[in-house]
Amino acid sequence: MRIYQCHFCSSPVYPGHGIMFVRNDAKEFRFCRSKCHKAFKQRRNPRKLKWTKAFRKAAGKELAVDSTLTFAQRRNVPVRYNRELVETTLSAMERIEDIRKKRERAFYKNRMRGNEERDFLRDKQLVESNPELLRIREVEMARKLAKAQEKEEVDDEDDEEEVEEDMEVDSEQEEQPEKEKVILKNKKKNVKKLAF
Repeated sequence: MRIYQCHFCSSPVYPGHGIMFVRNDAKEFRFCRSKCHKAFKQRRNPRKLKWTKAFRKAAGKELAVDSTLTFAQRRNVPVRYNRELVETTLSAMERIEDIRKKRERAFYKNRMRGNEERDFLRDKQLVESNPELLRIREVEMARKLAKAQEKEEVDDEDDEEEVEEDMEVDSEQEEQPEKEKVILKNKKKNVKKLAF
């Protein structure tokens, strides 16, 4: 099973995936997806498109020159099968991959070093040149406080209304039994009067 590289963006093309284009001179071009194939047909330059590996290497965003990258190059030299040779090759491939990852990590850290200081200085310069930005922040904070106070007042009012409603319901319930008692007394009196 062989994993090819996309001719345009250099991403891996797994078996059963991608598109293969064979030119009249029998040269094969493999593409990971139709996006790369269309860009190739339109004769776009991969070094000018930011999403390709070629651009990242040309712009200095990835390792371009390193001894670990030469091992991944294809060699069209037939070698007689030897079990020990295959075993040492596989172990060497793992080791080289580890070294390459470490170097890429170090390269990235080195490239990103100083970004925080640059961002801080840029922000400081922006605030110094535009002091009204700080006032905008103060206005926003005042608005947030005002909204929070309004919410608290509304919540307090709701609580007071609920308490008043509860008290009204309790007083209504107390009044109803009294009326019932009065009615009962009146009925008894009427009944007695009728009986005499």
